[in-house]
Amino acid sequence: MPSKPPRVGLFVTCLVDFLRPAVGFAAVKLLEDAGCEVAVPANQTCCGQPAYNSGDSADARAIARSVIEAFAGFDYVVAPSGSCAGTIKVHYPALFANDPDLAAVIDLAGRTWELTSFLVDVLGVAGVGAEYRGVAAYHDSCSGLRELGIEKQPRALLSSVGGLEVRATNGAQSCCGFGGTFCVKYPEISADIVDRKVSHIMDGGADTLLGGDLGCLLNLAGRLKRRGSAVKVRHVAEVLAGLTGQAPPLGDPE
Repeated sequence: MPSKPPRVGLFVTCLVDFLRPAVGFAAVKLLEDAGCEVAVPANQTCCGQPAYNSGDSADARAIARSVIEAFAGFDYVVAPSGSCAGTIKVHYPALFANDPDLAAVIDLAGRTWELTSFLVDVLGVAGVGAEYRGVAAYHDSCSGLRELGIEKQPRALLSSVGGLEVRATNGAQSCCGFGGTFCVKYPEISADIVDRKVSHIMDGGADTLLGGDLGCLLNLAGRLKRRGSAVKVRHVAEVLAGLTGQAPPLGDPE
């Protein structure tokens, strides 16, 4: 008898929920196409990263406990974000190092994956059936790249998208300057970092910028628009799922 499909709880993320639901729909499609049974717990909350990064450990732990409860019973927890997945997988265990709930935290961390990493590293997905005509640059987010080792996975999946060329660009692995609360605390430094990043993207000749973290992409889309660039910005899941028609590029009017 065939084994049961893996039960996946989709961690939607705050930015996807409030600003880009199309990314959530794309993630569900990709997971279901890969044979997963997907559910979106209605009682899920923020992962607690803003509180954690601000040094508010008490509130971060309280939020983490609600996440543990919301995703109990799933085989896997998958997020279309290296930032949120990294918070759960890497920072939660450190946050609960001397806490009685550590075992539950470690269990959740072990079941949590970023979307493209889950598709490639866990499910063994080698390609998708989508098409996207264009030349793309890919932005490696700091959390995804440095905390979770996400680099080859999205590019491997994108290589199977019909009509798409992914072109290497200078500074692909450099920070975009967003950094959550960093851009609010240090706006001048953040603006300088994103300007350097945008210059590399514009010089690289791509017509589309892709990435796996919505915070980075919103930051880059805003700066590209202010610089007068026509480069379209999208979350990688939208292209992989073939759902780019559901929403305009980031930064464009709805």
